[in-house]
Amino acid sequence: MRVPKYKTVVDAFAAKIRGGQWPAGTRLPTHRRLAADEGIAVVTASRVYAELEAMGLVSGEQGRGTFVRDLAAGEGADERAVAADAVDLSFNSPAVPGQADLLREALRDLATAGDLDALLRYQPHRGRAEDRAAVARHLRRRGLDVGRERVLIVDGAQHGLAVTAMALLSPGDVVAVDALTYPGFRVLARTLGLDLAPLPVTDEGPDLDELDRLCRRRRVRAVYAMPTLHNPLGWVLSAGQRTRLVEIARRHGVTIIEDASYAYLAEDAPPPLAVLAPETTVYVSGLSKNVATGLRVGFAVAPPELVPALESAIRATTWNTPALTAAIARRWLDDGTVERLEARKRDDARGRQALASEVLAGLPWIGHPSSYFRWLPLARDSRPDRIVAALARRRVAVATAEPFATTPAVPQALRLALGSVGHAELRDALAAVRDEVERDVFR
Repeated sequence: MRVPKYKTVVDAFAAKIRGGQWPAGTRLPTHRRLAADEGIAVVTASRVYAELEAMGLVSGEQGRGTFVRDLAAGEGADERAVAADAVDLSFNSPAVPGQADLLREALRDLATAGDLDALLRYQPHRGRAEDRAAVARHLRRRGLDVGRERVLIVDGAQHGLAVTAMALLSPGDVVAVDALTYPGFRVLARTLGLDLAPLPVTDEGPDLDELDRLCRRRRVRAVYAMPTLHNPLGWVLSAGQRTRLVEIARRHGVTIIEDASYAYLAEDAPPPLAVLAPETTVYVSGLSKNVATGLRVGFAVAPPELVPALESAIRATTWNTPALTAAIARRWLDDGTVERLEARKRDDARGRQALASEVLAGLPWIGHPSSYFRWLPLARDSRPDRIVAALARRRVAVATAEPFATTPAVPQALRLALGSVGHAELRDALAAVRDEVERDVFR
């Protein structure tokens, strides 16, 4: 079968980018120049760049051109190495078209603002009053009615979790967590010497009877919870479950650390735990998932008596969130940009879940219809590591249950992140996942 010429151009460009011949930031030929160089139509040249953008290799910026993206942007000390040419379903970095244009416009606005010089100075540890007020207004739309005096600006939700744990917990303190939970909290607990006590998980949430029993047996200082859009299982706790969790925490004097990083994806969810128990809950979220992963602005909402301790932890770790990024975040919170991006990403996530349901039809799964991840339980005799290795040979990266497990016995499962690649690549990668999962069953 004859391969269309534009495909050979795509493959050649992709090889140069992945091979490092064209480093991040390289400006590629204009559509017309590419068409002339390769002997193709301008519309076909546009298709070449569209495919490269869907592969995550380039980004098109209106009025400026097409540029090679930074392929190392997702690498970190706690992340498994992923081949440069792999389709990465192990890490979520959800984005929608036009985000770079929003940033360019925001920077232009800031450049002409009267308080630009003020953004270069040290800021209050908990954030400027106007930034905290913008977050408070945003949270009211989420059903959390708080004043700015209870809001602290942090460097992303992970930093919010860190300063909360540093301020309220000590090495050896017992923290109740789900048996499958966000890996970032596991890393944080290990760093701070916290004792994680896993709670069995059900199809609808953590085993709250076990939480009650645990609190009777041991001195539990805190419970780390993701009641709305749990990562990795996607559950949304019912109003009754939230009430029960709060009752247990109050009865045993347990602080609730509520992680709402993905809560924006679940519409019509019951009120946050921080609404039900404002006196004992620290609510943590940010703008990395709903706006952009590179915008490291987050926020914590704490009971008034805990605010000074969290403020001291911010001072000890970063002094203050950079005022420049906080100012951009404030503008986007106030002018509706954040709400619009959230709506677009909810639609995007639903579309990706629908695609996953189509390609993976027949395989068991756990998740939420508008989340960016899907949990695939495997047969008892399956070997997740073998499946991962087989997929790696096919240039597809996925995660096993190991990074999420807080118990010695790790479930047989895969976690698929759906939000970091184009739809065409996602379809092909999911088809490869299905092939390898089914092949492993018959080995």
